[in-house]
Amino acid sequence: MGIITIEEMEFYAYHGHFKEEQIVGNKFLVDLILEVETESASKTDDLHDAVNYQTAYFIVKEEMQQKSHLLEHIAGRILDSLYQKLTGIKKATVKVRKMNPPMGGQMKSVGVTISR
Repeated sequence: MGIITIEEMEFYAYHGHFKEEQIVGNKFLVDLILEVETESASKTDDLHDAVNYQTAYFIVKEEMQQKSHLLEHIAGRILDSLYQKLTGIKKATVKVRKMNPPMGGQMKSVGVTISR
């Protein structure tokens, strides 16, 4: 068993509850932790025996391009797509953060983390 991590994937996207957020957009950071079987790949040194983390990135990128109102919805869609399109994932955790959210006060980010 092994862990693949992809940290702070950065996207400019148009997610949010407020209409203005879906027009102006915002910066989002996404972290991904995949628990995967690594025994075969560690022996064969063949990408076909591994979970391809470049493919995982493109899955996240594709989901980030679809507008959502809630961070929970984005994270859930990312997990659904990862499990549909990649084999070998035993557990996945995704964290989606909105930078400088419009919440009436100064803060760096707000985020949601979901594991499945």
